[in-house]
Amino acid sequence: MNDTNNIGPQAGAEPVGVVIQVIAQYVKDLSFENPQAPGGLLGGNVAPSIEASVDVAARRLGDVEFESELKVTARARRGEVTVFLVELVYGALFRIERAPQELLEPILLIECPRLLFPFARRVVADVTRDGGFAPLLIDPIDFASLYQRQRAQRQNEQPVGLA
Repeated sequence: MNDTNNIGPQAGAEPVGVVIQVIAQYVKDLSFENPQAPGGLLGGNVAPSIEASVDVAARRLGDVEFESELKVTARARRGEVTVFLVELVYGALFRIERAPQELLEPILLIECPRLLFPFARRVVADVTRDGGFAPLLIDPIDFASLYQRQRAQRQNEQPVGLA
């Protein structure tokens, strides 16, 4: 028996719940520096140490249109010498419908970056490979934990009211 006709909403049925649609995704800013080339490529058996950071941002563009950005920075060093530096801002335009106001921020700062991450990871891997290095594959990120840390930090930075 073939039940494929029962998957998803029925024809003509109104969708229920929050709708998240990716309208477009794009590299908003990309910088790759290879300051020691070609010498930096002759590292011998010494693997560089790599520091990576990820941040997220979002903004409203219209009634149901939003931009979400994933900012990735990765720096490789051998001792004090920078071998390469990657800075990427990967963004997307989302249409988000029927989301309660209290869910918009978590959707934009957790769910949207989670959807973008594999694409940003590929851009970083490609640019480091194209720079002559082994592709840098960033480990998966727990965007919910990142959101909670950022939220706690913002609450701690709230100015104290004047008496």
